Amino acid sequence: MKYISVILAATLALLPVGAAAQTEESLDPEVGGRVAVTLDKKIVKGLHVSIGEEVRFDNNFGAFDRFHTTLGASYKVLPYLKVGLGYSLINDYSSNNSAFKTPRHRVFVDVTGSYRFGDWTVSLRERVQMTHRTDSFNEYQNPANAWALKSRVKVTYKGLRRWEPYVSFEIRNTFNAPTVSAVYNEASGTWGYYNGSTFTTAGDAGWFLDGFNNMYVDRLRGTLGVEYRIDRRSKLDVSLMVDYNMEKSVDANAKGTKLKAYTEEKGLVGWLCVGYSYGL
Repeated sequence: MKYISVILAATLALLPVGAAAQTEESLDPEVGGRVAVTLDKKIVKGLHVSIGEEVRFDNNFGAFDRFHTTLGASYKVLPYLKVGLGYSLINDYSSNNSAFKTPRHRVFVDVTGSYRFGDWTVSLRERVQMTHRTDSFNEYQNPANAWALKSRVKVTYKGLRRWEPYVSFEIRNTFNAPTVSAVYNEASGTWGYYNGSTFTTAGDAGWFLDGFNNMYVDRLRGTLGVEYRIDRRSKLDVSLMVDYNMEKSVDANAKGTKLKAYTEEKGLVGWLCVGYSYGL
């Protein structure tokens, strides 16, 4: 428990503030769905490899969103400590032109510590991930490689034979978001900087961007679910998940000479998740 408390406290401390105060935009709440199938293979004691496919739906179940194809491996170093690594191929779908977008590649490593007392198990997972974009994008708005830390604490009850209800809470920190140094002029509703006493909205390329080193919490996630053991090889997992997003968005022209908007988009997204896993 001391191990979990120390890491969680360190995670909560990662709340740096960017150089510019962004405007805020409240997004309408929406719901979506996730359906996943995973095959898991035990290689030797403590070592497992897996492959999984996840399909996501968003826009109040009105649109297909993406495929996630994931390859992973995990190893139980100690009875209470497990390490893992994996790769995901992310294929987003555009409902506007009925076509798949250029895929993204994600790699991740994680460490999970767990503690059991009676019928209860408490675990803390720390995951570092990097997502690589392969499409063409505005270099003044997004980095090619987005880094994030996801910290999750999970409590599971194991006293109901085949049923295992659980609750979890996760914090996601982004590591390399744009650092904006511009100021917002409320009178004109524009972003710019002061050249002496004159407020200017344009300048040399990249005048508003101090780099990609802004760290902040961009998502909070809560999950309530239950896992049902069908037989010794099969499991079914059903959960309700709620995301509170606080993502900062930069809108600039392609030459970096004008900052159109710097907005923190806040909103709730609910997910109904169903997962099936089979041990080979």
